[in-house]
Amino acid sequence: MRTIAIINQKGGSGKTTVAINLAAVLAAMGRRTLLVDMDPQSHCALGLAVPENQLDHSIADMMRAGLDGSLAMSDITWQISRNLDLAPSSMSLAMVEAELGNAPDKDRRLAQVLSTVADQYEFCIIDCPPSIGLLTFNALRASAEVIIPVETGYFAMQGSIKQEATIEMLARRANHRCRFKVLATMYDVRTKLAREILGELRRHFGDKLLPVVVNFNSKLKEAASFGQPITEYDPASRGMQDFDKLAGWLLANPVEPEISGETLEDVAAKPATPALGRAAELVERARALSARTAALASRLATDPDINAERLAPTAAAAPSVPTAADAGPVPAGQIAGAAQGIPQDTLVVQPAAAPAEDLSTKLARVYGVRPTSQGLLFVHPDNNARQVSIAADFNNWQPNLTPMRRDSELGVWQACVPVPPGRYRYRLVVDGQWVQDPYNHYVEANPFGELNNIVEIK
Repeated sequence: MRTIAIINQKGGSGKTTVAINLAAVLAAMGRRTLLVDMDPQSHCALGLAVPENQLDHSIADMMRAGLDGSLAMSDITWQISRNLDLAPSSMSLAMVEAELGNAPDKDRRLAQVLSTVADQYEFCIIDCPPSIGLLTFNALRASAEVIIPVETGYFAMQGSIKQEATIEMLARRANHRCRFKVLATMYDVRTKLAREILGELRRHFGDKLLPVVVNFNSKLKEAASFGQPITEYDPASRGMQDFDKLAGWLLANPVEPEISGETLEDVAAKPATPALGRAAELVERARALSARTAALASRLATDPDINAERLAPTAAAAPSVPTAADAGPVPAGQIAGAAQGIPQDTLVVQPAAAPAEDLSTKLARVYGVRPTSQGLLFVHPDNNARQVSIAADFNNWQPNLTPMRRDSELGVWQACVPVPPGRYRYRLVVDGQWVQDPYNHYVEANPFGELNNIVEIK
């Protein structure tokens, strides 16, 4: 069971809205999902029209019982819809912190009770209270992932920076590894302030900021007031689309299992592994890149499905790519690419006598995207990525629908997508991070202040 805690110690960040609708969308996708309300205000039950006066038991009773066998999770859960169950909260949960104050397992109670149903659900979404205490600590210990919803307002942005530090401190205290992601909520693309704050969040959090946002949408508030998730209230709304994208990203980017039982302290205490000399590392990369480029160029040149005339980029559009050679020491001052802002994984060495034009032309023809008789052919260098996929308007911006396949022999990722003639926008998703295709210079700005790549097929 994949457990995700929705945490923000600031109220009004859209935390419960995220928890309810993310759980509902995952359930609508056919994933068995458990929504656990760890907030004594029991807003999840309110937002899903579960009558409080009919709650015989709640997660508070389950926390008290623990694993003593007097109560089971099935005794407290409510079926909200197909594939979606709710473990509701109640005001008595506020007293649990004091009641468990001296218990040796006080911070592990939730993890223990959830372990009894781990084989019954694929996802567990935990809505946490707007405070950092024992309840939130339990949710953190039970989870492998944390999503921090942050509304795109100035004070919320400042608070999110402190929130990140607080949660990471709690994780270190608990010797527990979590993946932290920040989710921008209540985003109004029409306002300059919201756009600027989203840009600041992106600069501060980097790849910790989820590549999807929850836009300001009145339908989400209306759905909560009617006691329905957005999947039932208005499945055609913008809010539904946003949560569909969020769920799609989570499905496409699972948390990697831990390889060992090392604690954070163990990792920190390890001596750093001596790195190869920079020049030697670049030479090795250059040799590998040169070899696989030659093999790729040879294979694509003989592929009957690829129209060579259509593959050749125009002089204006051809990307500037550094070159490499197979042998020779690195002459001083000949490390190419660093001053050009080229990503580290594509930095190569340029010996003085390297035939730059030949390799550059090959790379321009090999990497990027090009039309073929079978559809659009996407090719991306391996660069030690674990997963590469394509998010585009032809797949409704859901990268899990268009994964790229690694060709270990040639050292590239590739995918051929059958699409009708037209103009398409796309971005690459490399290990969960949405990036611009550096080998396609045909771009346009999107509403998030980033660049989408453009490709046309006639």
